[in-house]
Amino acid sequence: MDPARLTPAPPRPRRRLGPFLCWAVVFADIGTSVYYTPGILYGQVGVHAALFVTMTLVVFVLLCIKYAEVAIRYPEGGGVVTVATRAIHPFAGLVGGLLILVDYFLTAALSALSGVIYLTVVAGPLKPLLLLVTVAALVLLGLLNLIGVKTSAQVTAVFATAAAAGQLAVVVGVAVHLGPSGVLNSISHLLSGPRLSPLGVLTGFSGAFLAFSGLESIAQLAPAMAEPRKKVAPMAMGLVVMTVAVTSPLLTLWSTTLLDPATHDPNQFVSLLGGFAAGPVLQLSVAISGALLLVFASNTALIGTYNVFLALAKLRFLPTALTTTNRWRKTPHMAIFVATAVPVGIVVLSRANVGLLGDLYAFGLLGAFSVTCIALDLVRFHERHVQRLGHEVVNVGRIRFILGVITTVLVSGAWITNLFAKPLATLFGGCVTLVGVGIAFVTYRRARRRGPSLIYPHVHHYEQPVIFMSKGRRLPASRVLALLPHDAEQAEQLANLAAADTSGRPVAFVYIAHPDTARNETPQMFEIVDPYRDDTTAQEVFAQAEAAARKARLDGRYIYVPAGAPAGTVDWLVTHLAPQETIMLDDGAGLAAADRFTLERRRAGDTPVLHYRAKPD
Repeated sequence: MDPARLTPAPPRPRRRLGPFLCWAVVFADIGTSVYYTPGILYGQVGVHAALFVTMTLVVFVLLCIKYAEVAIRYPEGGGVVTVATRAIHPFAGLVGGLLILVDYFLTAALSALSGVIYLTVVAGPLKPLLLLVTVAALVLLGLLNLIGVKTSAQVTAVFATAAAAGQLAVVVGVAVHLGPSGVLNSISHLLSGPRLSPLGVLTGFSGAFLAFSGLESIAQLAPAMAEPRKKVAPMAMGLVVMTVAVTSPLLTLWSTTLLDPATHDPNQFVSLLGGFAAGPVLQLSVAISGALLLVFASNTALIGTYNVFLALAKLRFLPTALTTTNRWRKTPHMAIFVATAVPVGIVVLSRANVGLLGDLYAFGLLGAFSVTCIALDLVRFHERHVQRLGHEVVNVGRIRFILGVITTVLVSGAWITNLFAKPLATLFGGCVTLVGVGIAFVTYRRARRRGPSLIYPHVHHYEQPVIFMSKGRRLPASRVLALLPHDAEQAEQLANLAAADTSGRPVAFVYIAHPDTARNETPQMFEIVDPYRDDTTAQEVFAQAEAAARKARLDGRYIYVPAGAPAGTVDWLVTHLAPQETIMLDDGAGLAAADRFTLERRRAGDTPVLHYRAKPD
């Protein structure tokens, strides 16, 4: 027998996500909101629902710009967890992660419940069993994740395209049914109804953000996104904006003005609107496509939940038991169990009340948006003097920063408003967040007692500016750069040498990951890929360097360069950071730009070391 046939074929690499597939995944999350938002908002603000959705649409566009930038800047994924950790503090990343978990819990519960409600348009006998069927659907989704049935972007694209086509068909159907004059007359209803007070405008605007939940998805897709991300992310978000802008305001307007809530179920508005405009065929098709997309969005929320669990556990904020995988399917069964159990509990305790679940949304959704916006603004502010290439670039950067601050003010203002306007949401989300912080505090303290401190380094991506930040402030430039080896003992000797020679000056400890740690598989959807969290050697080496820096009372910085960095990365870092001294092992490599330094060969214990000193200008 041919020996080659005994060797299994290498796994076929997964396709990375281009603009269309990224649009599909994000729309599969955001596009579900239109199925339940009109009914929920109508119960809160009446016929003004469409007005407030239109108002928040403007902020949604600005948010899309910021979230596309998050996906570009942080290709490891994680969204609010990553950007808040890097820009402010790991604790801010923890809080951001807990806020997005509150959002995911409610997304899973509300989407599954709404999906079953739309399914009753086709299968009426399910209506008395609404609670039971919703719980069964969530449990089934949890079992599918436990077995390891992965959600693919291609399958998501099928559901998203079908649902988007159904929504657009309803828009076209109503427009044809009303005619040009009827459409213009319906738009005039935006300002109809009772006169609004300033407080009413503020609370309505804040509550309408429910129509755009799911925006965080683009940041979670970053690891699986195709290159170049600088083009893919904006293109994907542009498609999302165009799709949502056409469907969400108009469907909300017509659902709440053309249908009588006394005779039509507000939780089935979009499907019933299709029947009103074009008959039962469109009504049933929209109900089926909407139900499938909603259940699919519930599964996406479950996937996002347990991936955030895994990320926080690797940060030592949640118990490591959540990362345990089973021998059967190699899936994180404990994380999946908790991710499923919480939404099930929410559905049961709410008694399948869509309006109540919609009210609870406000805390986590807007909280995660606010933390992300604040963190990104801080990064932009501290990078404003980095790599300015001309007057035009400076102006564009300044305009982008100003728009970003305006977005932050609007989103944070909406969140603060909802903290008071929706006390039940504040109570629920606040309790979940406080419980999470308590668990994190206990878990982190135990982890520190059992082993060395976990360093949270700057994860460097080639040719991206290195801006050291802590607590929202930019730290002073490093005067010494120490290139750490892969051996922990040698790293300790090198760190001690750096500590002895620096006289308290800031030191940047750089570690380039071993090639064996390179990842060969394309990340799954919503998987948070942080190579440092899985690199135990790097964690041990950084722990040794941090211990030496702390003993010498040095101001240490830590840079982790993932495996696969191109040749010349060390020279790029030296050029960019411009240290006065550079210390590394004498392994035959050295610096390419050594002519800018004077070289001294030294020893750190038994380890030969190259010590470069910058020549005076």
